[in-house]
Amino acid sequence: MKRSNIIMFIAALLPLGLFLFPLWKITLEAPQYPIPLGMYIHINDFSDVHPHDIKNINLMNHYVGMKYIPEAIPEFEIFPIGIIVTTIIGLLIAFKGNYKWFLFWFILMIVLSSAGLYDFYLWEHDYGHDLDPKAIMKFTNPDGSVMGFQPPLFGSKDILNFRAHSYPRLGALFLALGITASFIAYLIGKKNNKKIPS
Repeated sequence: MKRSNIIMFIAALLPLGLFLFPLWKITLEAPQYPIPLGMYIHINDFSDVHPHDIKNINLMNHYVGMKYIPEAIPEFEIFPIGIIVTTIIGLLIAFKGNYKWFLFWFILMIVLSSAGLYDFYLWEHDYGHDLDPKAIMKFTNPDGSVMGFQPPLFGSKDILNFRAHSYPRLGALFLALGITASFIAYLIGKKNNKKIPS
């Protein structure tokens, strides 16, 4: 088996780390919470950083009219299937394909990952802006418009007296390493192909 194919084989397996480790983490810091509230976003689930964090976030958000963080969303059924299917495709390419197919898998994963991030952004936007008009507490911007409470997609952001942080975790690293490795496999395969006399 060629070295480029071996790297492609490893690249196809790396995204499976999403089933073992969290994809993303959102943390909320505030003076009234000595221990910040936080939640992990997995490929198929939400989970607490500390016991009862999601419950406390939901209770807090209820006062400003935000929706409860659900136990499940449709993406939790779609994303795992997507990772399994793309892994199988990647393994087939590693065994049967040439370096040009490695680039196909790389582009496919970039497109799907970008679509996943965009979907995450849309979910956050809806979560932070689709507020209950009957909320106990209502906040407005200086221009009089209703204040949104959307957490950042990436980075940190002040929301009232909270400091929200949103960063990828180990599962996202496994995905990124897999995508990067597939491109390296393509470059090595392309280089080796040029050395073969026609």
